[in-house]
Amino acid sequence: MSKGYESFNNSETSFRKSTLIQERIGLVSTHMYKQFLDYQHATLNTAEIFVEMIDNLKAIADSLKQSFAARGITTQNIYVEYDKDKTVVVINILWHTISLTTRCNYEPQALFRDSAPPMFSGRIMAINGNYNELMEGITSRKEMMEILLDKEVASLYVPADKTQNSIFKIRHLSNREFFLNNTDSSREFVLKVIETICGGGLYHEEGSRKSFNI
Repeated sequence: MSKGYESFNNSETSFRKSTLIQERIGLVSTHMYKQFLDYQHATLNTAEIFVEMIDNLKAIADSLKQSFAARGITTQNIYVEYDKDKTVVVINILWHTISLTTRCNYEPQALFRDSAPPMFSGRIMAINGNYNELMEGITSRKEMMEILLDKEVASLYVPADKTQNSIFKIRHLSNREFFLNNTDSSREFVLKVIETICGGGLYHEEGSRKSFNI
């Protein structure tokens, strides 16, 4: 009789443990599912904006060619190149090379914010240099992100909700947040990045002096 009671008691304890595990794991799975949905929507929105950026960069390159040609300057070093999946685009403007990429979006990630809740979003990174050349020989995501962060000029964070503004952060402005609606974000982002890089200049290498803005 005692053995039967102990068996019943063990079964009850096991049932309670199983129920507790199911409840807590249920909360975790619900949380992760929400993140996954946000990631899917943000990835789609980011891809749409990136395609628009490629179109805007083509228009910008054409405009630059006309402007420099009118001044008698050769335009063979002004061009736009992008991969077939449209995840990387490179624009060359005379001696400047600028790349934009969405390849940093390999898992659900949120933008940390000082005065607001984190925002799950896709990210478009603008970097100074040719992405394809910078990534030669790179075999891991960690190495890729180290290079991207080192060369980053600005990033556009695209939310899962299309009615919500994207957040634009420029590295040299202490990552201050600027808000762009999704109608204007693709155009305004590429224009600001080009203005930031091409509106400055380069010093002769001398210690820590590398570039300047005018």
